[in-house]
Amino acid sequence: MLIGIPRESSPSENRVAATPATTPQLVALGYEVLVERGAGARADFPDDAYVQAGARLGTAQEAWGADVVLSCTEPTPEELALMHPGATLVSMLSPAIRPEVAETYATAGISALSLDAVPRISRAQSLDVLSSMANIAGYRAVIEAAESYGGMFAGQVTAAGKMPPAKVFVAGAGVAGLAAIGIAGSMGAQVRAFDVRPEVGEQIESMGAQFVEVGAVDENVSSDGYAKEMTADQAELAARMYADESANADIVITTAQIRGRRAPVLLTAEMVAAMKPGSVVVDMAAGSGGNTELTRPDEKVVTDNGVTIIGWTDLAGRLPRQASQLFGTNLVNLLKLVTPAKDGRFVIDFEDEVVRSMTVTRKGAVTWPPPPVKVSAAPAVPAAAPVEPVRPAEAPEVVAKRRRTQRLYLGALAMVAFFVIGGLSPITILGHWMVLMLAVFVGFYVINNVTHALHTPLMAETNAISGIIMVGALLQMGSSSWAVTIISWIAVLVASINVFGGFLVTNRMLAMFRKA
Repeated sequence: MLIGIPRESSPSENRVAATPATTPQLVALGYEVLVERGAGARADFPDDAYVQAGARLGTAQEAWGADVVLSCTEPTPEELALMHPGATLVSMLSPAIRPEVAETYATAGISALSLDAVPRISRAQSLDVLSSMANIAGYRAVIEAAESYGGMFAGQVTAAGKMPPAKVFVAGAGVAGLAAIGIAGSMGAQVRAFDVRPEVGEQIESMGAQFVEVGAVDENVSSDGYAKEMTADQAELAARMYADESANADIVITTAQIRGRRAPVLLTAEMVAAMKPGSVVVDMAAGSGGNTELTRPDEKVVTDNGVTIIGWTDLAGRLPRQASQLFGTNLVNLLKLVTPAKDGRFVIDFEDEVVRSMTVTRKGAVTWPPPPVKVSAAPAVPAAAPVEPVRPAEAPEVVAKRRRTQRLYLGALAMVAFFVIGGLSPITILGHWMVLMLAVFVGFYVINNVTHALHTPLMAETNAISGIIMVGALLQMGSSSWAVTIISWIAVLVASINVFGGFLVTNRMLAMFRKA
């Protein structure tokens, strides 16, 4: 069968469905590949590279007239008319938002598979175009925000004064949101983020951002990995949070979308009006309606109070080389799934839940919507533990007094144990016991004098060991054996370097955080 790779007709689409790196993989599956001349030009893939990869060049009519057409965006009516009945189209068709497109492809007599209908299950991750593109779009959203923001992301301390870091708020922590969080944090910004799915809170914090919790909103556990629409009470709580966060932020990146629905409005016109002049909003949901009331798809809007709202719908396409490579790799993984014999035959197997979920039409028959896929992204709910009676809270001074009493009793008990052991032990053992106790105290104070924020397991361990070695070696330097004396001297030198070097490093690290 012949695979056609047409040049995208949309002026804003810079991607291509196959690259010189993915073309040989399609050929290895038994397909013949035809690439329209100039299809990869916008992504810096020359025609000669495709020829060297095993494809042949052709016209738009030949590409759209192939047995299988791979495209980044859905075809125009003119392009669809070039496809012959019985052909297969693989593209982003958005049947969940516009189910009427199924009739269009059924009338044309073709089989259509939508790449944005891939179920969110483990075995389908390798062909999940939405996740691949969202990752790149999240990266690009931060770059677009940095270009429009009139300041630096990272804080600076200079002789002329101190500049605080930019405050970034990310609404929605899916693939795009997490990518934006990571890039903004790596650029030095202070990042806060929110998502209606509480299970992603740990992911947000692992990226170095602060997870904003909003009470009942955080109880909206996802069952399929996608965010769900909030209740009226949850929406009210979230609205208050969005108003506060947007007013304090320098940059807001919104990524909230509901699969198959219009994007929810997170920032009203009033909230945008309350933002600081010079603030930037990057609305990554502009293509599905927008997360702000003032978003205009594919436009940059500057409000009366100086807030810039970016509504680009082609964020991933603004990095066309990498986006095309990931897009093409996703398509290769799909072709591997539908070409089990590697004989160049495209097989639509409805027994495969991934293929069934993506199929909009098959041989001119409407097959949308597909049956639901049984998945669960929600963590298992543990069995309820027996409820213990709640004790009344104690006053802080009562707790402090009880702890002091406990420490006093423990100290007295330790002293009694020490004297008992000392009285029953031989003189030689008692001497070693004293060395051990002294070394322990020295090691404790070495660790205690290091700021807790700078503690690491390695620092604590090495300083404690070095302190013990130093004390023990000092007591052995008076030995009658010259070998013991030399070894003790070397041990004191090495341990001192480690301990005092640790203090110097600590002081230099602390100096970085002191006010100029």
